[in-house]
Amino acid sequence: MVTVSRVVVIGASGQLGASVVRAFAGREVIAHTSATLDITDPDAVATAIRAVSPQAIVNCAAFNDVDGAESRPEEAFAVNAFAVRSLARAAEQVGARLVHYSTDFVFDGTASTPYTEETTPRPRSVYAASKLVGEWFAVDAPGAYVLRVESLFGTSRNWPGRRGTFDSIVSGLERGAVVRVFTDRTVSPGYTPDIAAATRHLLDSGAPAGLYHCVNSGSATWEQVARELARVLGVEPNLDRIMMDQVTMKASRPRFCALSTDKIATAGFPMPSWQDAIGRWLASRDADSQSN
Repeated sequence: MVTVSRVVVIGASGQLGASVVRAFAGREVIAHTSATLDITDPDAVATAIRAVSPQAIVNCAAFNDVDGAESRPEEAFAVNAFAVRSLARAAEQVGARLVHYSTDFVFDGTASTPYTEETTPRPRSVYAASKLVGEWFAVDAPGAYVLRVESLFGTSRNWPGRRGTFDSIVSGLERGAVVRVFTDRTVSPGYTPDIAAATRHLLDSGAPAGLYHCVNSGSATWEQVARELARVLGVEPNLDRIMMDQVTMKASRPRFCALSTDKIATAGFPMPSWQDAIGRWLASRDADSQSN
């Protein structure tokens, strides 16, 4: 066991980045946002990393506008791919271990059983392709970890940043509004505090480098997710059940994107179930609200 004492967190203002910063509380954390470091500038990246010589670099930054990437591919690749190459090179120069987060979108969504790390990716959008290239650049850094995540949740009620699908569903359920949910899109949700804890475990334990699926165990359709959220909240859901073919989207989305978590469990960190994570999230979300 080797405790990582100095960590650089890139994209620290996002919900995953904020969870990673909290996970390394008590250690020296250098937190960067887009305001403090332009990761698309290779010289700036090299200078910033060399200045602090961390033991680990955790990259939570991403261009996540899936539809926008179709018309702005240069921006998507600049952040999701070429910036990762700069971080990998900077990590190698100072002897740091790189952690980079990727996505379930690298798969085409035609499977019927959870994807494993050995499954061949088949991206079907600009966003997905940019993330896959980022994976390739990340593993160039010695001892790097690439963690695929998806369907993130974990924000508090007073979270000031961008909110995701989970927040939208909970907001609608609490207001008694009609909540539109897909009945045919299957996901493996990812609770950001669990992902951050898994990240810390991999770094501290010296687990084998490489690719891991880092989501909560199990899978569900968005309808099933909404019904579980309603159950925990103690409300009757008013759901508008739709199928993916009924919605026009510029970029293709994988219909089935359940991820197997067997590999990360073998590395010593079995991921809690998504249902367990939802219960903890809603309880902490209320606690955060009452304390503010």
